[in-house]
Amino acid sequence: MPSMNDLVRQHTALGDSDLEWLHLLVSEWQLLSDLSFADLVLWVPTRDGTRYVSVAQMRPNTGPTSYQDDMVGHLVPRGRRPLLDAALDEGRIVREGDPEWREEVPVRVESIPVRREGRVLGVIARNTNLLTVRTPSRLELTYLQSASDLAQMIAAGSFPFEGQQVDMDASPRVGDGLLRLDADGVVQYASPNALSAYHRLGLAADLVGHHLGKATAELAPSRGPVDEALTKLASGWAPREFEIEGGDGVIQLRAIPLKPKGPRIGSLVLLRDVTELRRRERELITKDATIREIHHRVKNNLQTVAALLRLQARRIDSVSGREALEEAVRRVGSIAIVHETLSQNLDERVEFDEIADRVLAMVAEISPGTVTGRRTGRFGILDAEVATPLSMVLTEILQNALEHGFAQGDTGSVEVSAVRGGTAKEVRLLITVQDDGVGLPDDFDPHRSGNLGLQIVRTLVEGELGGTFDMVRAPERGTRVVLDIPVRGDK
Repeated sequence: MPSMNDLVRQHTALGDSDLEWLHLLVSEWQLLSDLSFADLVLWVPTRDGTRYVSVAQMRPNTGPTSYQDDMVGHLVPRGRRPLLDAALDEGRIVREGDPEWREEVPVRVESIPVRREGRVLGVIARNTNLLTVRTPSRLELTYLQSASDLAQMIAAGSFPFEGQQVDMDASPRVGDGLLRLDADGVVQYASPNALSAYHRLGLAADLVGHHLGKATAELAPSRGPVDEALTKLASGWAPREFEIEGGDGVIQLRAIPLKPKGPRIGSLVLLRDVTELRRRERELITKDATIREIHHRVKNNLQTVAALLRLQARRIDSVSGREALEEAVRRVGSIAIVHETLSQNLDERVEFDEIADRVLAMVAEISPGTVTGRRTGRFGILDAEVATPLSMVLTEILQNALEHGFAQGDTGSVEVSAVRGGTAKEVRLLITVQDDGVGLPDDFDPHRSGNLGLQIVRTLVEGELGGTFDMVRAPERGTRVVLDIPVRGDK
């Protein structure tokens, strides 16, 4: 299905600012559709003025649809739908005419001009399925009256509200709870869901006949100047979205001033009980904080272990024993780096480039000569269960390269490169560590070597990471180590 941007730019003469206005309207018009119990189709005249193109469509959540098929992208010649012509030419809402019959279903069609800065950009066709029409309840009458007010505001160019982009997925919907206020902020109608939400805040009486702002301020725990601001917000004097918490509940409110003929005649307030949603969010925040604190403590404990090993190494006369403890210190340190990074994140994922750079710097300290290290490419974001063993693998490979590839006083370089590749289903990380040291002996086999560091590398890469490991002579000089491991597809 073509997008609204494509259709408007291909078929119409509307500019970018007009297109933004239509996007703002479409972000809001689920409200009009639900209040009207009707389908909405936005028609825009083509560049030559001989046809209309439908650029957007919305079905109601509160009633049956009038269109089984998608209408977006349809072109109709001017004159075939007189109500569209009248609304566009006269700039008024057109409701004349008998119902149309579509697949044995009577449909009432109305046309609402979409005005911006005095110009009519297009027309909304409002199509109401009349098959289930019955005597309307008080709730339905309130819905329809509110829809009529909004339609007049659209025709006058005062709705949607400029600069008030709304996320309809996060905002309250019509069915969540609705209040209708008069110009003074007094509740004229409260839907059952809205009343239930306020009862959860601690309201003992009915809302109808009470000033919503004052009633809301009394239920909220705050006092002083905050109460005055809350009173104004809940009175619906301006388009705002806010939350209040009181008693055992939290409700989200959205105020929509109604100005069908210019001055504000009242307000529509949509509200939703978000108590359980906020409770779960607080639980997640608490869990995240706990997990980060655990990583922080693990990092501290590992650093303590490293410090103890370092102290022990200084007290050992045996050179080989001291070197073994120093290797253990670096292994513990590489794991501590991962936990330190995890302690600063909100999830169990880390940007591994920073870790790789720190490991490279840490291992370079043991260089017997003047060896520089650098990283090329990006590791990207990795899960903790990949980052922890990979940091140890990288530490072992770099340590091995510096210890065995260079002698005291040598100069050289070690390069770590990372490349992501593969398919959408299976993304792999190709890591290459190459030095320009003395290289490998002719009879060296990395898969059979008894070196502890290489044994750790093989075990972690092939067993825990599910990847492959190889160590070969570099084409010109030195040693090349290649790791190929599977990772998650996102960056």
